[in-house]
Amino acid sequence: MPWGYRELSKKEKMHKTNAMREVETSGFDFQLHSFESGEALSGVEVAKVLDIDPDRVFKTLVTQAKSGTHYVFMVPVAKELDLKKAAQSVGEKAISMIPSRDLLPLTGYVHGGCSPLGMKKQFPTVIDETALLFDAIFFSAGRIGAQIEMSADDLAKMTGATFSDLAS
Repeated sequence: MPWGYRELSKKEKMHKTNAMREVETSGFDFQLHSFESGEALSGVEVAKVLDIDPDRVFKTLVTQAKSGTHYVFMVPVAKELDLKKAAQSVGEKAISMIPSRDLLPLTGYVHGGCSPLGMKKQFPTVIDETALLFDAIFFSAGRIGAQIEMSADDLAKMTGATFSDLAS
């Protein structure tokens, strides 16, 4: 595989997430990056730890529209999700972030470790169009201290995601 996928150690294999399992069976090229972290780091801190451009690291944000539909948006970690652009990208009048307490029951992931892959249910997903500027982007592997690196196009194929201008 082009990015030199590294096998997980036995200890890490015991802690595989749904996102890791999904990407491993996807047939797409990817690389898993892990690092020690006792707590959730900001996305910019993750980029620094991995020594990569923060524009390549994307955070996964879960929202709910006034219609009640949940959506997943991915934006670069140093940027903010523009809620008006996000709503427009999915044809909704308005959306808002879900409360942190609702994240685990809804997705199966904790704040700081939410991945667009392997959620309890696949929600409509939109990735900021800047992801297409890079051969590969980084995003959470479903737990704090683990990131998946893969092409944005392949991630979109796995999630059914579209691309749009989302960040401010």
